[in-house]
Amino acid sequence: MRVAFQGEIGAFSEEAVWALYGEVEVAPSPSMEAVFEAVEAGRVERGVVPIENSLFGSVHVNYDLLRAHAVQIVGELKLRIRHHLMAVPGATLGGVRRVHSHPQALGQCQTFLRRQLPHAEAVPAYDTAGAAKMVAAGGATDVAAIAPERAALEYGLDVLAADIESHHQNYTRFLALARDGGPLILAEAGTPLKTSIVFALRENVPGALFKSLAVFALRDLDLFKVESRPLVGSPDNYLFYLDFEGSIADEPVQRALDHLGEITAEMKVLGSYPQGRTVG
Repeated sequence: MRVAFQGEIGAFSEEAVWALYGEVEVAPSPSMEAVFEAVEAGRVERGVVPIENSLFGSVHVNYDLLRAHAVQIVGELKLRIRHHLMAVPGATLGGVRRVHSHPQALGQCQTFLRRQLPHAEAVPAYDTAGAAKMVAAGGATDVAAIAPERAALEYGLDVLAADIESHHQNYTRFLALARDGGPLILAEAGTPLKTSIVFALRENVPGALFKSLAVFALRDLDLFKVESRPLVGSPDNYLFYLDFEGSIADEPVQRALDHLGEITAEMKVLGSYPQGRTVG
């Protein structure tokens, strides 16, 4: 199996790949969209992307990409995120003047940066492991990166401070993606399943969202998450992403989706998949 993820070798997304699929061939990709495109085109069998973090919220671009590409969710994983400050050998914490990392990582470590490195500039990068790779290549002792511990090992950096996230209950939920058109449900018998969908309301009138959510309450289906995103090209209208218990093979879910289809302008099932485990 070949699995795509966004970032360089040593990224948290690569760690999620190993946790989901074990020893597989990985395909580092420069952007989230590149991961979706690789899965959709069949260049890889799976893609793994982050969808939300417990400290810094949702990865909104991936909600948009789920709707835009012909892929389906086939799995999920919640990964404990441990951030480390790293620099080239010989660097010291007091000497750091610039810290590079992904904006999500910088946000998750803002308390440490404010207290321990108030003099340092936080510089956004496209990837945590990519920031570590750049710091290693540059060789400057006043530049550091926030990245996973594995990135320090991969690029020969020293860890100046470990576990620097603002709260240690720091988890990122990752989704596993497959090309659309394959089996929607890949799980052992008895495994709890969940389903993700996206829909747009037919008209923005009082009670419209309540009615759409009521189709699940009427059938005792638990909603795990509701996420709204602006509907591009339609000001003041929104898309709604829902995660709820059950699979599309269950009769109550089928009836709920049929009911929802009658009162929405569009709806897409993003996947039914096993409820993910927590790692780390």
